[in-house]
Amino acid sequence: MMDDHPAGAPEPVFSEPWHAQLFALTVKLNEDGHFSWPDWAARFAATLKAHGVQKELDGGDDYFTAWLETLEGMLADSGQAGRDEADLMKAAWEQAYLTTPHGAPVHLHD
Repeated sequence: MMDDHPAGAPEPVFSEPWHAQLFALTVKLNEDGHFSWPDWAARFAATLKAHGVQKELDGGDDYFTAWLETLEGMLADSGQAGRDEADLMKAAWEQAYLTTPHGAPVHLHD
């Protein structure tokens, strides 16, 4: 199997752009005081444990899906972003990417 990275170059930290974006959003929300990092870590650990019972997580999409589930739950529980709002936003993004030509940037439409 060929390595896509130049010799000596570090491996990418995130395998997908949305993983990096989700991580950055979580860090920013923490820095802005929306939740404490110890609370985040405890809740994320509980989510990982719950998901890990079903199957082993590999640090890829499964891991970041659990990360997203935790963040959505924290924001909903604190009243900062309700589950209905998250569902509407997910639907808007799904519609946007389904109607965007292949290779073009995806944008939400007003």
